[in-house]
Amino acid sequence: MSSVNLDGSVTVPTVDAPQDILALLGDRNTLARRPAFHIQEADGTADMAAYRELRRAAFVQEQELFAHHDLDDHDADPRTVVLVAKDPEGTVVGGVRLGPVDHAPDLGWWQGGRLVVARRARGPHGIGAALVRAACARAEAEGVLRFDATVQTRNEVLFRRLGWQRVRDTTVADVPHVLMRWPIGCIAALAAATKSPLGPLLTALAPPPGFVGDDGAPVPGTDVIAACDAIVPSMVERDPEWAGWCAVLVNTNDLAAMGAAPLGVLDALGARDAAHAARVLAGLAGAAQAYDIPVLGGHTQLGVPASLSVTALGRTDRPVPGGGGRPGHAVRLTADLGGGWRPGYRGRQWDSTSHRRTDELRAMTGAVAAAQPAAAKDVSMAGIAGTLGMLAEASGCRAVLDVAAVPRPEAATVGDWFTCFPGFAMLTADEPGAPPLPAGPATGAVCGELTEGEGVGLRWPDGEITEAVMSTVTGMGTAA
Repeated sequence: MSSVNLDGSVTVPTVDAPQDILALLGDRNTLARRPAFHIQEADGTADMAAYRELRRAAFVQEQELFAHHDLDDHDADPRTVVLVAKDPEGTVVGGVRLGPVDHAPDLGWWQGGRLVVARRARGPHGIGAALVRAACARAEAEGVLRFDATVQTRNEVLFRRLGWQRVRDTTVADVPHVLMRWPIGCIAALAAATKSPLGPLLTALAPPPGFVGDDGAPVPGTDVIAACDAIVPSMVERDPEWAGWCAVLVNTNDLAAMGAAPLGVLDALGARDAAHAARVLAGLAGAAQAYDIPVLGGHTQLGVPASLSVTALGRTDRPVPGGGGRPGHAVRLTADLGGGWRPGYRGRQWDSTSHRRTDELRAMTGAVAAAQPAAAKDVSMAGIAGTLGMLAEASGCRAVLDVAAVPRPEAATVGDWFTCFPGFAMLTADEPGAPPLPAGPATGAVCGELTEGEGVGLRWPDGEITEAVMSTVTGMGTAA
């Protein structure tokens, strides 16, 4: 108990362990409702030793799956994550590990394993199920797009109840097991959130035949291509210079995807005051200068909520459609892997353009015009897989993407890279053996193909295909 000194100060006695505030307050009801365990990442060698001892007791002594120990290469892989369950006294009563399937570069294909619960802690507490749910959440947080687990046959019911899907029977240590897969739906969810309302919304409009789903539109009777994009108001509000830059960037990419040389841009800006408007326009002017595109005019209004949209005009007499692909065409991604995550947008926006010279930017944005592929789409906020789904939908096809072949910066996980806005990235489809895009500093590679059907599948190094987009993306139909 603390004591009050003569000078009014308070002396608190030293204790050897943290005091439970609820116990000190006598809150017995809350104490009674406390969970019987909590889950955390293994903290230091003591947690790891306790977890491995539980594994030895279960898999070596109790189940006799292994002769002396159950350790393997994954235990030595520094990328492996171990989650443990601890009781209120801090004793490890369960654990699970997860990490990349092998020692090759992490492709976003992870597996979980060595799920164990101490014999005395098994039962109604649900520790095993909680560890599985925690592993799924951690895998998705790590940008994983495929998460597998090989479980003993008797545990299949538990995993099914938790939402896992059976893949096939297998055998481990001469014991029947089942390969299970956790359905990771971040790509499909992103495509649905950003693009699926478009079909129903736009039924009253009639884009030019052959260009349904394109981000730019040919102006009838001319060789002019027009494109228009609005920036998310929250981005205009909190990052005005970047919003101005991106307004030019995304419109220039839209023109580039159709093989159009830019003529100029017009902006429509709403801002709360002149100071905020000036910051947006500074970013817009900087991008226009970097891309060597004139700002032809626009409209500015003050004293209103933040908003920004830009219209871009370009010219080509041979526009490249987004829906020109056919079954058998090879899919190529050409992307600028330079730069890094935009501060404040990690995992969502890759800034590959703000450091580039004008000649580099022009080489990238002129690449489709030079190569004239059958189809092209610049990667939008739907991400690589979602945008490929739009190209495939407009082409009346299905797309299969080879995960290991997709050009990717080292600083980005596969999950983040497949779902972010990547600055400059162009998806094209053409006959196999067609020449690459001459895109200056950008990196290109054939990384998939168009086939019969719909949606987008991800093909992994073992030949398995997981579904990234189950059906069409926009519902707008084919471009023909």
